[in-house]
Amino acid sequence: MNVHGFDPVARTSLLTTALRIRESARPDRLYDDPYAAALAGEVGVALFDEVARLTADSRAPGLPDTADYNAVRTRFIDDRLAEALASGAVDQVVIAAAGMDTRAYRLDWPHPVDVYELDRAAVLDAKEAALHGHRPAGNVRRHPVPTDLVTDDWRAGLTAAGFEPARRAVWVLEGVLYYLTAAEVHTLLADLGRFAAGGSPLICDLLGEEALDAPPIRGLLDLFASWGSPWVSGSDEPETLLAGYGFTVTATQPGEPGADYGRWTDTVPDRSVPGVARVFLVHGTRD
Repeated sequence: MNVHGFDPVARTSLLTTALRIRESARPDRLYDDPYAAALAGEVGVALFDEVARLTADSRAPGLPDTADYNAVRTRFIDDRLAEALASGAVDQVVIAAAGMDTRAYRLDWPHPVDVYELDRAAVLDAKEAALHGHRPAGNVRRHPVPTDLVTDDWRAGLTAAGFEPARRAVWVLEGVLYYLTAAEVHTLLADLGRFAAGGSPLICDLLGEEALDAPPIRGLLDLFASWGSPWVSGSDEPETLLAGYGFTVTATQPGEPGADYGRWTDTVPDRSVPGVARVFLVHGTRD
């Protein structure tokens, strides 16, 4: 796949896709992605190999290895998305910084849905080329929206693609927020809070602040930084953070009920315990 024009953060989407290849090959897989191999390419596999070599022997207590975390996160978002669509009351889905996301192709969609994938033009073009000849899943009308969440007016681009902001939509922000500065996160969430219709479901993941500089995973953090895609922001109180922008959410640590799937091997520290490097899987609605 031609990844010319991908910036370092966009390249991490290829790592995530290579992780989906591995997960799909497991007999106990949490999901199946038959499109991952076409999208990861040699670059994604090489990035995965770097991470695998680095993390084979050590990781932070309470954090799963990279492959298990991505498997749990993907399945969690799949499940929350299915729940949000089950009633038939929502028929728009927005996947922000979609990268190589294949939910529009691999999931079972219960009724007709418009799926809007936001990302930079170079990423969407490479994805279109790699999936040439493949059609989205039944009931899906897929709309690629070339835009940058930080520098562009993504709301205008989304509306121009046919999105109806007065109606509810499911908003998915997977693997996005910790690559943005705190100021960029503030701007994005403030814009989203003003733009999303009341009752719109939100699904995202966040890092706790301790995870930004956890000594046991210093090597992994340094590797990401060497790629030009460091983790730069997080929050230990996702509920409070998102409440400030009009969302009522629940934050779940992987390994807790609803976010385990048999892949978490460590004890999950209570959130009252200080000094823990945490990750959060978050879902809720716009008030």
